[in-house]
Amino acid sequence: MPAEPTGYTRVFAVREFRTVFAAHAFSLLGVVVSEIALTVLVYRLTGSPLLSALTFALGMLPYLVGGTLLSGIADRYPPRRVLVVCDLLCAACAALMALPATPVAVLLALRAVNALIAPVFNGTRMTTLTDVLGDGDLFVLGRSLLRIVSQSSVLVGFGLGGVLLTFVPPRGALVITVATFVLSALLLRCGTKRRPAREGRGGGTLVRYSLGGTRQVLADRRVRALLLLFWAPPLFMVAPEVLAAPYADEIGIGVAGVGLLMCALPVGTIAAELYVGSALSAAARARVVLPLAALTLLPLAVYALTPGLVWAVAALVVAGAGSAYTLGLDRWFVDAVPDELRGRAMTVHTAGLMTVQGAGMALAGLAAEFFAVSTVVAAAGVLGTLCCLLLVAEVRRTAPRPVAAAREHAPELRDGADHHVTDG
Repeated sequence: MPAEPTGYTRVFAVREFRTVFAAHAFSLLGVVVSEIALTVLVYRLTGSPLLSALTFALGMLPYLVGGTLLSGIADRYPPRRVLVVCDLLCAACAALMALPATPVAVLLALRAVNALIAPVFNGTRMTTLTDVLGDGDLFVLGRSLLRIVSQSSVLVGFGLGGVLLTFVPPRGALVITVATFVLSALLLRCGTKRRPAREGRGGGTLVRYSLGGTRQVLADRRVRALLLLFWAPPLFMVAPEVLAAPYADEIGIGVAGVGLLMCALPVGTIAAELYVGSALSAAARARVVLPLAALTLLPLAVYALTPGLVWAVAALVVAGAGSAYTLGLDRWFVDAVPDELRGRAMTVHTAGLMTVQGAGMALAGLAAEFFAVSTVVAAAGVLGTLCCLLLVAEVRRTAPRPVAAAREHAPELRDGADHHVTDG
């Protein structure tokens, strides 16, 4: 008799999740290739470092607009249709970028359109995971796998994109992006079930409906505390990454050292997520959420001593490992959000996450204009830890104590319910 699948193997046993996972990988490949190709293309056309850098900023700044004004799409329309249309819109934008006659202003505008679409797509995909895997432990593991793929793209995606551009011109690379988005759309259309919208088309205009959902999400004290705990560590964690090159210059190491500093955080995150997702039970993951969230930024304080490369990399790996708190937090968030609000809540979550990282990058860069990089990163670690401690206390205060206690004493019942939801 074959052994019962465990850990991440359980998630891959669900056929529909395998399709969502493959579509995510192709879609992410398209995003990474388009970012590199567009940046190189804009620089070649203008010779302007500012406009080249703006292509990255435009991939992040519109998230807040799309995540608040368009979040209602995730609940108002059938999720498969939303995902497929978003992929096809991104493919259309990439196709227009690939045209030789497309001017720089239009390239940047199309980049902003992609960024408006992204939070709706990501929020809808997260909501679809709860339909495919249930809202219990399988959802947590599936969400973790998608996050691991995203983190891995940081390590290998840009390197592969750079190699690609040595053989293919930027507009040719954008044609490859079109193909990846179309393939993602086909996988989602043919490999996932048609499900109805979570809520009808009432509630006035889309913008009013979206803003109303955002207000509902943020007005709930428990949901708001969980969202802030998702957002706070990344806000401060981006400081050592965005300042890796200046710090390498400060301690006198070469370009290879910059690469190690930039890779350390995602390496720690991936390793810890794989371990926590495969080796710990759902109850154990819940127990480590608050300790990890409280301490994940503390290793950055070692920068106050201006450490050399080895100690700095070690501190970043440990800090990245603390991000594994999100596995348990994902479960709490799904439990706290009503089903009819889930699409909008997920979209707000992803939009806020990208927005705070963009804000963190800007603030870290600004601070480094006035203070040593080591001081800025250490301050980010200390201030971030204080913020996380306050948020941990708020999450504790808002915990549904009777339910939490029941689950703590009967984890086997909870896991059994997860299987029932998934199989159904």
